[in-house]
Amino acid sequence: MYISVDYVRRLKRIQASRNTYIQSGELVIISKGKFRNKLKENVIKSLRFRIILIIVCAGLIPCTVAHIAIIKAYESRAVSLRTAEIQNQCTILCDQLNNYNYLEDNSSEVINANLTQLTNIYNGRVMLVNAELKVMTDTYALDEGKTIVSENVIRCLKGESTNYYDKKNHFIEVTSPITDKNTGKAVGVILASVSTDSIEDSLHIFHTKGGAIIGMIMTIVIALAILLADCIVRPLRKIAADIEGVTEGYVVEVLHENTFTETKNISDAFNKMLGRMKVLDDSREEFVSNVSHELKTPLASMKVLADSLVTQDQVPIELYQEFMGDIAKEIDRENDIINDLLTLVKMDKTAQNLNISQVNVNDLLELILKRLRPIAEKKQIEIVLESFRPVTAEIDEVKMTLAISNLVENAIKYNHDEGWVHVSLNADHKYFYVKVSDSGIGIPKEDQDHIFERFYRVDKSHSREIGGTGLGLAITRNAVIMHRGSIKVYSEPEEGTTFTVRIPLIYVST
Repeated sequence: MYISVDYVRRLKRIQASRNTYIQSGELVIISKGKFRNKLKENVIKSLRFRIILIIVCAGLIPCTVAHIAIIKAYESRAVSLRTAEIQNQCTILCDQLNNYNYLEDNSSEVINANLTQLTNIYNGRVMLVNAELKVMTDTYALDEGKTIVSENVIRCLKGESTNYYDKKNHFIEVTSPITDKNTGKAVGVILASVSTDSIEDSLHIFHTKGGAIIGMIMTIVIALAILLADCIVRPLRKIAADIEGVTEGYVVEVLHENTFTETKNISDAFNKMLGRMKVLDDSREEFVSNVSHELKTPLASMKVLADSLVTQDQVPIELYQEFMGDIAKEIDRENDIINDLLTLVKMDKTAQNLNISQVNVNDLLELILKRLRPIAEKKQIEIVLESFRPVTAEIDEVKMTLAISNLVENAIKYNHDEGWVHVSLNADHKYFYVKVSDSGIGIPKEDQDHIFERFYRVDKSHSREIGGTGLGLAITRNAVIMHRGSIKVYSEPEEGTTFTVRIPLIYVST
């Protein structure tokens, strides 16, 4: 069979069009899914929508309940009155039937007229049933001569009046006994079935007008709900807009949204956060500047020394050795700064990964002081350790050693020749306390709040002579905080300094 080239091309075009339709259909399905998700995220989950929904429900539910309750109460009351009225008419009619002995002779025009009148007035049907359950009279002339078997009729023959409301078929059925005056026994029953169409019409009117009233009320409630929701959400939108502005740069003005207590609390918290972020940003900028300066200073010194050696011809060996010694010192200084920076970074990253173990703090302090005594002996500084009781605690031995070593080493460095350093250890039921006191140069009051900042130096010129990187106390503070502890400083210029460290005996992770 021969297939033309055009036929093959048409098949390919049809297949391509089908694929396009399928892809379009997939796009439609995906778009609908995204639209539903976006609608759910932006509208249904919004506070404004939920406030409107709550207010509408708070207005709709009571109105609907009240509307239904009123209709039910009216219906019950109307049926009760209609039943009592028919029951009363049947009782009066029973007395007349006895007077005219109507069950024996139903030809009385007066009784027949009353029966017809009762039927017309109440738009109902009246039947007279004798003791043998035989229908003697039927105003509808449908069941005369027939036998009726009804629970209500039988109960009524026993002397009990009954009534029944059939809401579905819209009628009230009432029975009243016809009693013999001589014997007092029931010799017949009046069975009256009365239409409740008029009641149903009234209920329909109530439903219609009540629904209209509820509709008007809900329109007002929705309008008020929208206004109220806007009033509540507007401060939150303002706060959100200001927070978004932080991503583009810090604003100068603080946030003032005191419309509600909650928005005031949010504003205060935001202002505190913004202030803290500014402080951190300033601290970060200062830290970067200090790091750059601290790292460049040894490099600049090494470059000067190296250039001096390069530019001079036939440098004496003594001068060459002196310059190379100075370069080695600057390299060591650079290495110390880098190591301390790496220590700080490592502490920041491993704050939740302490190597906690049971450590004898008394032995730990003795080991620290043993290592530092050679440094103290160079300045003829006396180091004294006073332990009030044996102390065992759950700590990271390496980090706590580093923290206390920095405190004792600073007490030695910033001390006078032939001075003293006093280290004491004490504990209670919850914490252990390490106090490091010295007879050194002291710290001015205005500097005591900043000494734990990175690269902060009280006396920069004096600190250069003593040495150090300016990171020791920052490392100490980080180590103490990681152990959920605290550190305080007490000092007076030229009267010495005291650092107090408090650490929990049992480490509790969070």
